[in-house]
Amino acid sequence: MKLIAGFIVALSLGMLRPLPTSDAQQLGRIPRVGVLSPSADSFLSALRQGLRELGYIEGRNISLEYRSAEGRAERLPELAAELVRLKVDVIVTITPPGVRAAKQATSTIPIVMGAVDDAVEQGFVASLARPGGNITGASSLNPELSGKRLELLKEAFPKVSRVAVLREAIGGASSLRATIAAGRALGVQLQILELRDPNELESAFGAMARERAGALDVLPGLMITGYMRQIVDLAAKARLQAMFPDIRFVESGGLMSYGPSLSEMYRRAAVYVDKVLKGAKPGELPVEQPTKFEFVINLKAAKQIGLTIPPNVLARADRVIK
Repeated sequence: MKLIAGFIVALSLGMLRPLPTSDAQQLGRIPRVGVLSPSADSFLSALRQGLRELGYIEGRNISLEYRSAEGRAERLPELAAELVRLKVDVIVTITPPGVRAAKQATSTIPIVMGAVDDAVEQGFVASLARPGGNITGASSLNPELSGKRLELLKEAFPKVSRVAVLREAIGGASSLRATIAAGRALGVQLQILELRDPNELESAFGAMARERAGALDVLPGLMITGYMRQIVDLAAKARLQAMFPDIRFVESGGLMSYGPSLSEMYRRAAVYVDKVLKGAKPGELPVEQPTKFEFVINLKAAKQIGLTIPPNVLARADRVIK
């Protein structure tokens, strides 16, 4: 009786705080977030930054269980299953293979997408407004952006008539359709090259040379991102006017890129984690789409292959690397 009376007094005096409503915030236990990364990149650091901005301090009021497939997509299912066995409170991941692996591993643990191509067409969510199920987060609009990339490439190099399109054989069908439609509208002949294995890169660039492609348009994909440095080097060696899907390729020496700010999207994933840990249902959290896009040009890369970027195109760039 004394214990109960003491508890009531303490609560009335504000000495005790009511527990958060989420099951993740049980007494004496901090929430555990599973981070499933397809490759070693800036994903984790951007997510950590976002969590810090929301007041989460790793080791004090949140715990991160990080698992990286290091570019080997076949490892994602086992890593996702490992996070499920650890009974994490939420799983954060990026790219379609990452989300697919997490989706196959659990239908109950909330899954937050950091940035995924066309989440509806991939079958991850029912709709952007009401995802349903246990998945929410951000979808990266790559199909819509694919046509824009080809437009910018043609604007920068108006004489280009033959463009090689490098893509992964699995996934990204909507991005390819958008690129083909843009090519038709621009009067550009496309050479579609599909990768099933990174060992096919040399032969793909050989095929570009045989068909006398004047430019290269690289579509996003896990394998392609994992081998970005090799792709950038091969494009430079072939002296191709190349457009890449995001800034990481340009920072690795590529010529141009256009796409959403991935670091911003990864950072925003922390907002979804926060909401889920506070009890929100992922199926009721609308999927975000990016609002910030970056057109980046590497003048150093242009100079190395003897290209001149028109002033009107340079003026449109959000960032120029000199």
